[in-house]
Amino acid sequence: MAQPTVIDLPEPCVVVLIGAAGAGKSTFAARHFAPAEILSSDALRAMVSGDESDQRATRTAFSILHRQLGKRLIAGRTSVVDATNVTTYARRAIVRAAAASGMPVAAVVLDLDPELVIRRNAARTGRVVPEAAVHHQLAQLARALAPGVLEHEGFAAVHRLRTTDEIDGVVVRRHGA
Repeated sequence: MAQPTVIDLPEPCVVVLIGAAGAGKSTFAARHFAPAEILSSDALRAMVSGDESDQRATRTAFSILHRQLGKRLIAGRTSVVDATNVTTYARRAIVRAAAASGMPVAAVVLDLDPELVIRRNAARTGRVVPEAAVHHQLAQLARALAPGVLEHEGFAAVHRLRTTDEIDGVVVRRHGA
């Protein structure tokens, strides 16, 4: 049996989940973090509009997400940003806010085989993202994974998970900063 992948995180910190729709970010977050620590763009869209897939609510949902992140940073609380975060633009405000508060930021990248991601997205109950949008997210993710990109953006650590077995076997350890 393979050794589990261990992700060591300082406590507190900001964790930015990165991956296309269907990669398993929300499942990963729910498995390893308390519900109160997770800032989910889907949940906030649902809160705003009653429908997590209502893209018209995206701007408001992210405004709330960033405001809540700011409050959590001031309070010194670990926060997990559960959104695709596949673009530099999406990650920039999170990393800057954390840096301004002196809190380390870790990226957890769910980089599964693209065909698996497409199949998993199509099999979702409820919110299925259009396949063309998932392909676009996967292309953006590939750009983000070019050598040094995420590190250059200011992430203290980048944890790249490439298989479902690796994701399922992850052990997240948290320790005082």
